[in-house]
Amino acid sequence: MTPTARGWTLRQRVVGLLAVVGLLLVALAAAEAVVATQNRSHTNALLSKAGPLRVQSQELLNALLDQETAVRGYAVSADRADLAPYDGGVRQEQERLASMRRLAAGYVGIDDDLDRVQAQAEQWRRSVAAPVIAAVEQNGTAAGQALITDQTRAQFDQIRATMAQVEAEILTVRQATVRHVERTGDLLVILLIVAAAVVTVAGLLLLVSLERMVIRPVTGLAGQVRQVAGGDYQHGIEGSGPPEFRQLADDVDAMRRKIAKDLDEVRQARERIEWVNSQLQKQAEELVRSNRDLEQFAYVASHDLQEPLRKVASFCQLLQRRYAGQLDERADQYIAFAVDGAQRMQRLINDLLAFSRIGRLTTGFTEVDLGRVMGEVAGQTEAARQYADAELTWSSLPTIRGEEPLLTNLLVNLVSNSVKFRRPDVPPKVHVSARLVDGEWEITCQDNGIGIEPEFADKIFVIFQRLHSKDAYPGTGIGLAIVKKIVEYHGGRVWVDTDLPEGTAIRFTLPALPADVEAARADADGADAARAGEAGAEADQSAPPVEAEGGGTAADRRENGTVAAGADDNDKTGPDASTVPDADGQRPGPPEPRRPGGTKETVT
Repeated sequence: MTPTARGWTLRQRVVGLLAVVGLLLVALAAAEAVVATQNRSHTNALLSKAGPLRVQSQELLNALLDQETAVRGYAVSADRADLAPYDGGVRQEQERLASMRRLAAGYVGIDDDLDRVQAQAEQWRRSVAAPVIAAVEQNGTAAGQALITDQTRAQFDQIRATMAQVEAEILTVRQATVRHVERTGDLLVILLIVAAAVVTVAGLLLLVSLERMVIRPVTGLAGQVRQVAGGDYQHGIEGSGPPEFRQLADDVDAMRRKIAKDLDEVRQARERIEWVNSQLQKQAEELVRSNRDLEQFAYVASHDLQEPLRKVASFCQLLQRRYAGQLDERADQYIAFAVDGAQRMQRLINDLLAFSRIGRLTTGFTEVDLGRVMGEVAGQTEAARQYADAELTWSSLPTIRGEEPLLTNLLVNLVSNSVKFRRPDVPPKVHVSARLVDGEWEITCQDNGIGIEPEFADKIFVIFQRLHSKDAYPGTGIGLAIVKKIVEYHGGRVWVDTDLPEGTAIRFTLPALPADVEAARADADGADAARAGEAGAEADQSAPPVEAEGGGTAADRRENGTVAAGADDNDKTGPDASTVPDADGQRPGPPEPRRPGGTKETVT
């Protein structure tokens, strides 16, 4: 760099170098574009004009020779068929002359030679070809041969000489075009070499500049920073190189002074943080104890409130039955309000009691067949499904470790929720399925009901949260909170799939048995081998497989069968639909009249 450039910033230096290189490259690119255009023009002339002209000149000469040979042959044989080459040669001559004139546009010498060839050919046909043909037709072959003399041969030789001049002129033009192509090609290569040299020199200059203006100053600054980082906070940092690096060194030194100043404050803050952490630990332990006491209180409170609330509800109902119609209308209304409030409070307390019992009263985890649990769920939801004309189906479900009563309550809540939140005049359809995903069973309860908006996907699992009024859909708003607590108690998670076009799909996970995980891994490892051997097995198979009578095994028929609702009611035990809370914790009242059609339970 020159002395005048010592004050330039790094950005200015790099921009200046790139600007000079860019201008050079743009100039070279423009020159290369011009030369490339010329080279392409000459190449096109060579390929589309000079080459075709040379070929067509030879074809023109052949057409003239065909005419001369045909006339001589006709003079000897007097066979009209011998004149066919003559006629074809005349047509080909006209076509080649027209085509060569189009190609020779701009080549004056070639165009003049073609005019002479055409004039000589027409003169030869008038003075030689036409008289010979006429003489043979009128007087025979001897008369025709008498007209073919050395003079007529010399006349045709003049045509040959003119054609030789045409070919020589075409060759001259072609050689000149080849020289132009070679010259422009060499010039293009030279320009590319120059451009490469410019880029190389610019790269070398950039490397040298980076070494002097970037690497050395940064290395020196890094060494000083490491010295400070080693503990020497009183070491001053000095910069060198472009103004940016000197400013950076000043900023780092200011940061060093700030760090040194803050170290004492950090030490004091550390002591305060350690004290705060100890207090937080104590508060966390207190919060755990408080939550445990709160659960105990909720359980005790809900349990102890059962007896007085039951007494209040019973006497309110006695008042309603005994004095209904004996008092005025307002008194009947007040009694109805009291009965309804007592019943609602009783439902709330029952649901709260059920919520607090999850995880407290445990019978221990055992292996639970969810397929058998779904049969129990179908029985418990029979009354609600018959009233709604609902269809409940489920696929093959796995066996997991858990508490069967809690899992039954979980699935009853989900199925009841799907039946209750149905669309008007659309029979509900509920399907429960399972699949193995990453060592967990992902179980889905999907319906065709009213659906859930994405913004409420998390709110529905909060206790006592409702999206509808109790008049539209009865319930306490605790059912899905119970579902979430049961799933989390079993080590899983629950969520709403909001990507469905209609209805709702609530998915939850439960840990899979190790045997199921190993079986899935073995199936995945053997899948490739099975696919590879499938083609060979099909080729070796000489007859289609014979299916056992009855369409498969009894287990297959049982797995794919359809069971009418209520078919196994006599074999089921447990609470009925009047005592089991639905997904909102709302127990239905006395069964209403059934709708036609009943329900259907399908196992697939």
